[in-house]
Amino acid sequence: MLNVNTVDDWPTGFSILPLAEQIPNDWLGKFSSMPSAIISDCLGRNVSALGVKPYHGFTPMCGTALTVRTRPGDNLIILKALQMARPGDVLVIDGGGDVSRAVVGGLMRAMALKAGVAGFVINGALRDRDEWSDGDMPGFALGCVPRGPSSDGPGEINVPIACAGLMVNPGDLIIGDCDGVVVVAASELPTIYNRCVELLNREKGVRNSIQSNTMDKKRFDVMLREKGCPI
Repeated sequence: MLNVNTVDDWPTGFSILPLAEQIPNDWLGKFSSMPSAIISDCLGRNVSALGVKPYHGFTPMCGTALTVRTRPGDNLIILKALQMARPGDVLVIDGGGDVSRAVVGGLMRAMALKAGVAGFVINGALRDRDEWSDGDMPGFALGCVPRGPSSDGPGEINVPIACAGLMVNPGDLIIGDCDGVVVVAASELPTIYNRCVELLNREKGVRNSIQSNTMDKKRFDVMLREKGCPI
């Protein structure tokens, strides 16, 4: 067995760090039904995973990020992450954007279900799509291919990663729905939640004005004039 005591002792390309603290259940409950689009708006409209699609249907996902960085087309470190995963963790995997080989498939999905994992976000590909389609395990990925992975490494667990345009730290809150995937830092949960509630209330008011035909019809003309449009 490999004897390592510090990060410097790890072989080149390997790093397995301790699990981050999980998001408390009360915050999971508050964000579990919050639309990803609303959260993205409250994060400046520039935070979301790019290109990932739900391959499990539209079951929502909400949990704590367990981050993984793997060599493209390899799943050895992901298998180790599955052994470490706790109920409620979301495996957020940076596979380098490679879609030539699937790094997660049906057997790993079965392992995740047994462990109580809350879902997968894969900057790469998955396979065994028919198994994901029952909706029991959220799986967001860039693509789906039949070609399987190697299991050689290297890789890292619980390090900051970039995943399909998202910067994700271990312990962040990960939310996924039919629109896509967003991330909220644990330290920002109260602020972002309050913004989301305020935005939902504003949108409710706009919807009511649309239905009652009381929406200000000159509103967009005013905006255009402010931008210099001569109308």
